[in-house]
Amino acid sequence: MRSDDVKTGIDRAPQRSLLRASGLNDDDMKKPFIGIADSWNNIVPGHIHLNRIVDAVVEGIEEAGGKAFVFGVPAVCDGIAMGHEGMRYSLVSRETISDCCEIMCQAHRLDGWVGVSNCDKVTPGMLMAAGRMNIPVVMVTGGAMEVGRNGKESLDLQSVFEAIGLYKAGKAEEDYVKTIECAACPGQGSCSGLFTANTMACLTETLGLSLTGCATSLAVDEKKLEIARESGRRIVQLVREGKNARDIVTMASIRNAIRVDMCIGGSTNTALHIPAIARDFGLRIDLGLFDEISRTVPHITSLRPAGPYSIRDLDNAGGIPAVLNRISGLLEDADTVNGRSIKEIAASAKVLDDEILRPLDRPFHVQGGIAVLKGNLAPKGSVIKQAAVSEKMMRFTGKAKVFDSEADASEAISAGKIVAGDVVVIRYEGPKGAPGMPEMLSPTSMIMGMGLGESVALITDGRFSGATRGGAIGHVSPEAFEKGPIAALRDGDVIDIDIPNRSLSVRLSDEEIQARLKDVVPRDRHPIGVLKRYRELVTNGAEGAYLE
Repeated sequence: MRSDDVKTGIDRAPQRSLLRASGLNDDDMKKPFIGIADSWNNIVPGHIHLNRIVDAVVEGIEEAGGKAFVFGVPAVCDGIAMGHEGMRYSLVSRETISDCCEIMCQAHRLDGWVGVSNCDKVTPGMLMAAGRMNIPVVMVTGGAMEVGRNGKESLDLQSVFEAIGLYKAGKAEEDYVKTIECAACPGQGSCSGLFTANTMACLTETLGLSLTGCATSLAVDEKKLEIARESGRRIVQLVREGKNARDIVTMASIRNAIRVDMCIGGSTNTALHIPAIARDFGLRIDLGLFDEISRTVPHITSLRPAGPYSIRDLDNAGGIPAVLNRISGLLEDADTVNGRSIKEIAASAKVLDDEILRPLDRPFHVQGGIAVLKGNLAPKGSVIKQAAVSEKMMRFTGKAKVFDSEADASEAISAGKIVAGDVVVIRYEGPKGAPGMPEMLSPTSMIMGMGLGESVALITDGRFSGATRGGAIGHVSPEAFEKGPIAALRDGDVIDIDIPNRSLSVRLSDEEIQARLKDVVPRDRHPIGVLKRYRELVTNGAEGAYLE
């Protein structure tokens, strides 16, 4: 075992002495050493209950004859960080979390580990570490919160942002916003729709790194603790079998994850996270694979923000095993930490609701949830959640209104300066330009709440929350800070969006774009600290904002 490096032989007496100071005895020295990366804190609602999940994982490890060691990692709540300087740190945290897991497991020679995660950047950060270290691992995602209620109306965090749009448009009173604010997020768990946290939980189960049923079991469900305890037992078995992370996750697993992403209509942030995770597993993919799969996998469930259903509804319909059952003919076989292959899991699953989880011949949309658009505005690509776009916006032409920051755009939207037929352009919010590629749920939600969702589009080199819906195109690459074509745009330029034909273009010649770019001086916010280091290392959005 790897842990013999710190506990076996006369030369390791100093290390054993320190371990004894932490409470270990001679019997403990004979056990597999299992780490638990714990992202518990009492700031993030998706994480406030993870201490109980960690306790259950510890019980499972000890029952199976292992020795558990718990260490902490940070977690950012994207909703709390949204709309201000704090959001620049969210995507940056993905790499920090990955590094924390690697440092603790490698420095202490742990034999295997369990990642206890939930929210947006924590799960992908842990998955990246899993691929990088290539030791046995099991992930336990903490689960979604219950849906909020206002009478018969179902609510989630998206509802609060859109209520602000109604207020700004004079369609609601401040008391209404307060009512929605107090009802939308009823307690522990990640936000209840298919936003980034829950999308990544679903893809983690599909990748084979969490136990069957983990992704959609809610934070309040007792079965979440049962899954956590079994995950503790399972990681000890995986260590004894010598089954490492890269034995589980292969290129077939990655393609399966994208297939599930497309058929459930997941967050556009997966187009950042899956390529980055693949790289740390020694694999390379690009946005082209997302679009290729999107054209062949139908969208078969309509969860918020695209539709009316929540994670609780998907769980009641059979969860990810039922999704796998629906698309079993499209899947490639791959191993999982369950000891069963992905196709075996699919074959044994049952679909419990044919409307929430439709058959392939009666999908909500004939193509997958995400589309990749290219053109003279996005030579390397851009991303839109097409499953959450009105049919009226699938093809759209409008005039640009250009802003060099999210704050400036939000101010203009709030002041009623954006009208039907506009294309809001927000630039210098990419991985390097922001830096940190912030999510922008505020401007998109205001557009929807003000009744402009079918007449105004938005494009950005930044990114969007998983809760975003409407004609919102993100990840435009190259970004403005790299002098991509988006930096050449001016107010009044005519922009053509054609989602079915995967096109994003401006009615300018290549010569005019290049002439304008010669005069561009990129906006520089002169970051310091972690943001400065991030800018120096990060790739563009089309490459997953991976740190070279």
